[in-house]
Amino acid sequence: MIELWHWRRRTSEIYAAIRASADPAAAWALWRETRDAMFRTHAQSPIDVAERETYPGIPLFPYDPALRLFSHLAPHGGARLALAAGADGAVAAEPFARTIGLASTLGRELTLYWIGGYGGGVFLPFADATSGYETYGGGRYLLDTIKGADLGQAPDGRAILDFNFAYAPSCAHSQRFVCPLAPAENRLSASVRGGERSAGTGGGLQRPVEECVA
Repeated sequence: MIELWHWRRRTSEIYAAIRASADPAAAWALWRETRDAMFRTHAQSPIDVAERETYPGIPLFPYDPALRLFSHLAPHGGARLALAAGADGAVAAEPFARTIGLASTLGRELTLYWIGGYGGGVFLPFADATSGYETYGGGRYLLDTIKGADLGQAPDGRAILDFNFAYAPSCAHSQRFVCPLAPAENRLSASVRGGERSAGTGGGLQRPVEECVA
């Protein structure tokens, strides 16, 4: 647990630096370099121990300024979801907000979820037309504030949704993890070629989706 505590603290520090930076591309480069180092060396890395020393780095699309989006949020209710989380059981995720004005870029608006439990947190998973081909088939995460992944907001109050920071869940890299996948209402028709991509061509990262939700 000590190592997990450190992993989450380091993640929170990275995102604090991202929010404080006036240069989004430089912040993205810091995110990339720090996560590569953590994947290679940290005890909580999702990369299996035998592969860490030679791990080439997390595959990413090039930074694209057009994928740095801003959105006001509208209150949005709906049925609470029970997301599979392996040995921890189901995670309660309650829809609480929806983006405004992103449909023209993404093909539809996105729903933000509030994760239940002590304190709670914002969770924004999504899948898109690249899922299963150029990116992990189960979708990716953009926000997960319980674990420190929080891009902040603009001075006018709009949420910053920079898809260059989209990342695959840990279960995509190792069978040690089971991760919640993107719900149906956050499956986009558009291709989002930003953030973490597949290690090769033809779909997925290291593991198939069905192993991640077992």
